[in-house]
Amino acid sequence: MKPLNIQNLAFKIQNLFLSSQPLIKKVMKKGIHPESYRLVVFKDVSNDYAFLSRSTADTKETIVWEDGNEYPLVKLEISNMSHPFYTGKLKMIDTAGRIDKFNTRYKKKETTK
Repeated sequence: MKPLNIQNLAFKIQNLFLSSQPLIKKVMKKGIHPESYRLVVFKDVSNDYAFLSRSTADTKETIVWEDGNEYPLVKLEISNMSHPFYTGKLKMIDTAGRIDKFNTRYKKKETTK
């Protein structure tokens, strides 16, 4: 019995796997992507974190950025700087009075018993 050559076996398995996969084209389809990309400032309103990125988001508000230029402003309720998954901290964010609505609904049920 011949000794097993692991490197040769790994090479054969890799070639077998690669040859069975269809070739993937990395070319974007024409005519389906917007062409009106522009620089936009996204601002997290919960902690005043802002970043500049390219986007097609429509907004009427503007802000003067750190470089002195004026850019359209998109306000975010949550971003990677305030989301508990990325920060590792649990932070209660009351958006549109959801907590107050829950408390009043729960209080009404408690008093009716």
